[in-house]
Amino acid sequence: MEHSFIAWAKQRASKLPRVKLGIGDDCALLSCSPADRIDPSSIDQSAPCDDWVVTTDSLCDGTHFILADCGPKRAGRKLMAVNLSDLASMAAKPVAVFLSLCLPRKGAGDVAAQVFEGVYELAKEFQVSIAGGDTNVWDGPLVLHLTAIGQCPVDKAWRRSTAQIDDAVFVSGSLGGSILGHHLDFTPRLKLAEKLAALDVVSAATDISDGLGVDLLNITAASRCGAELDLDSIPVMHAIGDGEDFELLFTVPQDKIASVPSELDGVPLKRIGKIVSRTGLWAKDKRGVRQLPPNGYVHGS
Repeated sequence: MEHSFIAWAKQRASKLPRVKLGIGDDCALLSCSPADRIDPSSIDQSAPCDDWVVTTDSLCDGTHFILADCGPKRAGRKLMAVNLSDLASMAAKPVAVFLSLCLPRKGAGDVAAQVFEGVYELAKEFQVSIAGGDTNVWDGPLVLHLTAIGQCPVDKAWRRSTAQIDDAVFVSGSLGGSILGHHLDFTPRLKLAEKLAALDVVSAATDISDGLGVDLLNITAASRCGAELDLDSIPVMHAIGDGEDFELLFTVPQDKIASVPSELDGVPLKRIGKIVSRTGLWAKDKRGVRQLPPNGYVHGS
């Protein structure tokens, strides 16, 4: 349902005033002029202004976390981490977040405070402002919502739509730990993204939230191409189909592959395939090349 709704909403939104980059990527991009800066007197007015990078996510008890198992603080931490991961996937530096809560009536105040502490934990680590939000109490389960705002130098944000034929496909870290609890406690790859951006090697990127297959197809669909994966090269911790790995998935032009280290900021970077002209997702292994379904796959399958 999600992908078809996004396509429909994107088409409907096209009839409204446009932004620099709207529905369909990990974040939206909003242009700003120097006059829009928080403190314009402190900067050179002739200098180009950063783009604003905006993302939003909602998490629901019973779907994205089990409150009785993880507690409100870990749920709040995950909410913050998911949004920061989206900013990382576009090489943006986080600035501020806005937290909104739909709280179950029983123990609402304590639950709200614990969720806030979970958000605060990562806000402190990455020096992000918690700038506002909203709270409501109802008879349903805990529902969390957060909007995150970041900044990126003009026209330097990574996108899904800019992969090119013969680009190499890379992934950070290991995949498949969601079912083991990784999805609650992962570290968003902001520092890694900052170091990768400084190397100027990334042609397109996303984070892995729905599973490697689905998220790589998001890149290929936006870039109007396909991808061929070397299954034996994919670093799998448990099962790729788990989803919610929140690692970086990115492409690199052929002439810059040598500039990508095997490890950066303590995180392994693994080349797992290449971008190809034929659309869809393809696997290459000892049996040759075959098409893959977009629902993830297990190493060596």
